[in-house]
Amino acid sequence: MKLNGLFKVSVLAATMALTACGGDINISEGDIIDNSDNSVVNNNGGSDSGNGGDSGTGDESKPGTVNTALSTEVSTALGQTVEVRELSGRLLADSTNNGVISLTNDTVWALTGPVFVGNDNADNVSLEIEEGTIIFGSQGADYLVVSRGSEIEAIGTSSSPIIFTSYNDVIGSTVQAGQWGGLIILGNAPTTKCPQDGTECSLQVEGAENGAVFGGTDDNDDSGTLNYVVVKYAGFEIAPDNELNGITFGGVGSGTTIDFLQVHANADDGIEFFGGSVNAKHVVLTSIQDDSVDWDNGYMGKLQYVYVEHAADGTDANRGIEGDGDGGDGTAFSQPKIANLTIIGNGFDTADADSEGVLLRDQTGANIINMLVTGPEGMGECLEVDFDETAQANLSDGDITITHSVIACSTPFAFTENDVNLETWFTNDQADNDLIAFADRANVGLNADGTLTSQSALLTSGGNASNLDTFFEANTFIGAIGADDWREGWAFGFGGGEVGVVASASGCPAGTTAIQAVDGVTNTCEVSGRISSDLRLTAGNHYALSGAVFVGNDNTDNTTLTIEPGVVVYGSSGADYLVITRGSQINANGTASSPITFTSRQHIANGVEAGLDNGTAGQWGGLIILGNGTSTKCPQDGTACSLQVEGAQEGTVFGGTDDSDNSGTLRYVRVMHGGFEVAPDNELNGITFGAVGSATTIEYLQVHKNADDGVEFFGGAVNAKYLVLTDIQDDSVDWDNGYTGNMQFVLVRHATDNSDANRAIEGDGDGGQGTAFSNPTVANMTIIGNAFDTADADSEGVLLRDQTNAQLYNFVVTGPAEMGECFEADLSDGDTTLEQNMDGTATTQLVFQSSVLACSENINDSGTFNQTTWFMAQTGNSMAANQTAVLNGIFTIDTTTPTDVSTLDSFFTPVDFIGAVKDADNDWTADWTVGL
Repeated sequence: MKLNGLFKVSVLAATMALTACGGDINISEGDIIDNSDNSVVNNNGGSDSGNGGDSGTGDESKPGTVNTALSTEVSTALGQTVEVRELSGRLLADSTNNGVISLTNDTVWALTGPVFVGNDNADNVSLEIEEGTIIFGSQGADYLVVSRGSEIEAIGTSSSPIIFTSYNDVIGSTVQAGQWGGLIILGNAPTTKCPQDGTECSLQVEGAENGAVFGGTDDNDDSGTLNYVVVKYAGFEIAPDNELNGITFGGVGSGTTIDFLQVHANADDGIEFFGGSVNAKHVVLTSIQDDSVDWDNGYMGKLQYVYVEHAADGTDANRGIEGDGDGGDGTAFSQPKIANLTIIGNGFDTADADSEGVLLRDQTGANIINMLVTGPEGMGECLEVDFDETAQANLSDGDITITHSVIACSTPFAFTENDVNLETWFTNDQADNDLIAFADRANVGLNADGTLTSQSALLTSGGNASNLDTFFEANTFIGAIGADDWREGWAFGFGGGEVGVVASASGCPAGTTAIQAVDGVTNTCEVSGRISSDLRLTAGNHYALSGAVFVGNDNTDNTTLTIEPGVVVYGSSGADYLVITRGSQINANGTASSPITFTSRQHIANGVEAGLDNGTAGQWGGLIILGNGTSTKCPQDGTACSLQVEGAQEGTVFGGTDDSDNSGTLRYVRVMHGGFEVAPDNELNGITFGAVGSATTIEYLQVHKNADDGVEFFGGAVNAKYLVLTDIQDDSVDWDNGYTGNMQFVLVRHATDNSDANRAIEGDGDGGQGTAFSNPTVANMTIIGNAFDTADADSEGVLLRDQTNAQLYNFVVTGPAEMGECFEADLSDGDTTLEQNMDGTATTQLVFQSSVLACSENINDSGTFNQTTWFMAQTGNSMAANQTAVLNGIFTIDTTTPTDVSTLDSFFTPVDFIGAVKDADNDWTADWTVGL
C-alpha cells in the first residue's frame, strides 16, 4: 500500500500574516494516513537504508539516490517514515522511460546543487511531477533548471498543490526568504537581446551555472505546465545584489501553460520574464523582497488575475511590477497585456528601496485593464514611468494604456516636470479610471485579505478584458479577486500549501487533507476554504478548520455538509470558524453516546473524553449558520436582503423572505471554548443563527465556555429544543432583528467558579425601519446564575429591551445571593415598544407565566412601569426564597403548575413540571453534555 500523507510541520495563522513564518508540508501517498501507527510499507522496494551510508540507490526505477541522513532528519521532523531522494547534476531520460522522468508524491525530493532537466535543445526530457509532491533545496546552489527543448509537467490540484520549498520548511525550522535557489524555465522564444543578424541565440541566465541559456525564434515554444504550484523561501544571494528569482522564465513560449501559481517570500523577484511570450492566469505573489513581477528583453505575454501583497509586517519589498525592455540592438520593446491586477504595498522604506506599485522603464510598453493599486501611508508611489524616450512616447501613442483601474495611495504618482503628467494622463486621457484620495481609501471596499467587500463598487466597475485579447476572460470587477476567491484552498496563506489526496473511508474523505494529529493518536483531516460540493466528515477522525471555512456559496453552489456521530471538529484561533451559507445545509446528527463536538485545538491536545471539560473560552471562532428567513434589518422596499454577520469575513450574509427555510440539522452537538475576540468587545458567538428558518432542526445542543454569547438569533424563525448553555461569558441566549422562533427545555448555568457571566437571556429587536419586532416563545427554561459582578457586567436572569416581545412559560430563574436581578424589562431608555407590550396598549402582549423567581433581587423595576406588580399578576407566577427552594442541582423541585404549552404550537411537548429538567429519571442532559 501507499502511505497517504500530509504531515504538518509548522503552523501558519490563516489570517493574512504572509511573512516568513513556517509552512505546512505534506506527503501524499495514495490511500490513508493513520496517525496511530507510524509504521510504513513503501511501494518503492525499500530505501537501502541498512547499509549505514549517507545514500543508497533504493528503487532503481526512480530518479536520484536515497539519502539516508536526510531521510532520518525529515522522518523525525514529520513523525513518519519518509524516503528522501537526492536529485543532482543533469536528469536525462533513457530507453526505459520514453523520455519521461517522474517525481512521485510518495517521496520527498531534495535538490543538491544545480539540477538540469535535459541538455540544451538535446536529450529532451519531460519532467512529470505528481500532485502533492514536495521538492526542497538547502542552499542557494540548489535550484532546478528546465533546459530549452525539455518540459516540466508540474500539475497539482486545488487540494494538492505541488510545493517547491526550503529544507528548513520541511523540517519545521525557522524559515525566511533566500534559503534555496529557485526554479528556472528556459525556452526557444524570441527576446530583444538575441542577435539581430540571425545567428543563433544563446543568452545566459544571470546567477545560474553556465549553460543555463535561453532564446530563439519560436514564439509558440512549449516548456510544459505549471498548475497549482507553490514556490516558497527561494532567491538565495549568490553575490551582493545577485539573487535567483523565485521563478525565472527565459524565452518561454506561449505553448507553455501557467495557471494557479504562487511565489512566496523570495529574496529577489517573484517571477521574471526575460523575453518570450508565455501567458499566465491566477498568480499569487506574497512577501516578495524585490519586484513581484519583473519583465524585460521584449516580453510579450499576457497575465490575468495577478494578486501582489507585500509583507504584512512591513519588511523588505520593492515594486509590484517593474517592467522594462532592457536594451537590445533593435527597436522592439516589451509590451505585455495585463488584466485584473491587485497590488497592496506596505510601509517598507530604505535609502535603496521601498514598497511601490508599478514602475515602467526604458523600452517597455504595457496594456493594463482592471488594476487596483493601494497600500498604507508609508508606501511609495503607486505609478511611475521613467523619463525614457521610448516609455514616455508610449504614454502618448497607445503602447502604454491603463483603463478601468483604481489608484488609492498617499503618493499616487511620481514624475518630473519634463515627463508626461501621470495624474492628468491617468484621470483624463485614459478611460474609466478612478483616483481615490488616500483619506477616502475606505471607499475602495477592500477587505484585509485582499477581497472586495460585498458593497464595493469595484465589483461591477471593471472593463471587459476580453476586448483587450481573446486570452482574457470577461468579468466585471477591478483587481485580481472578484466574488470568487480563487486563492482559497491551494495558495500559502489562504488555506493552502497543505496537500493531500482522496482517501478511503477509513482515512480522510475527499475534500479534506490529512495532517499530523494534535493528540498524536487520532487520524486528523484539515478542512479549508470554500466547500462547493457535498462533503461527509466520517467517524473516527478529527477535523481541523483552517481559517474561515464556508459551506457553499451564498445561495449558489448549494452544498450539504454531513457530520457523522462522534466526529470532533476543532479550530486553533479566532480565524478558524465554520459558516453554513444561505441555501446550503449542515446535517450534524450525533447521538447521546456519540455526540458531535466542535472545540479548540488546545482542548484536543489535552484529550477529548465524554464529560471532560478542559480548555478556556475564546480559543477559536465558532459556528455560523445563515438562512433566508426574515429580519427587521432587511430593506423595507423589497430589494434583496444581505446582512453582514459582525466579526466574520465579508460576505458572511443572511436574510430574505422565507421563514420556513431549511439550513439542516444540529442534533447532539457540543460547541466548546469558542468566541475568540476579533477586536476589543467583538467576539464570535458560540453559534450565530442569521435569519435561519423553521424547517431547520435544532435539538440536544450545548454551547460551553464561550467568550461571547452562547447562541444568538438574528431574525429568522428557527426552533430549538433541549439546549444547554454553560459557563457562557456574555449572554447565553440573545435574540434580535425580529426573531420569532420557539424554544423549549433550555438550561442555562453560569460558571460555578463565579467567573465571567452576563444575562441568561438578552432579548431585543435591534432596530429596523418597519414596525415589526422580535416575539419568540420560550417554554421550560431553567436559569442558574452565579456571583460574578463587575462595573460592566454581572450575572443576571432575563433582560428584555427595545423592540421585543416574548411569550415565556414555565421558567425557573435563580442563583446565589450575590447574583443580579432575575428579571428586567428595560424601560429606562425612552423606548415605548416594550412598555406597550406590557401595559395593554399593544395588540400582542408580553407573557411571562407559570414561572418562579428566586433571587435576592427578583425584579429590577427600571422606568416608571411597575414590573413587579405586572409579573405577579401573570398567571401562575411566584417568588421563592432562594435557589434551594426551587432546584436540586439542575432538577426542578418547585411545584408550580405548568402551562400546557402544546396548545400554543405543535412544536411544544406537554409537560407536568416547570424548568428545563424534571428529575434524574428524566435527565435529557445525561451522557452527552460536559461541565454539568
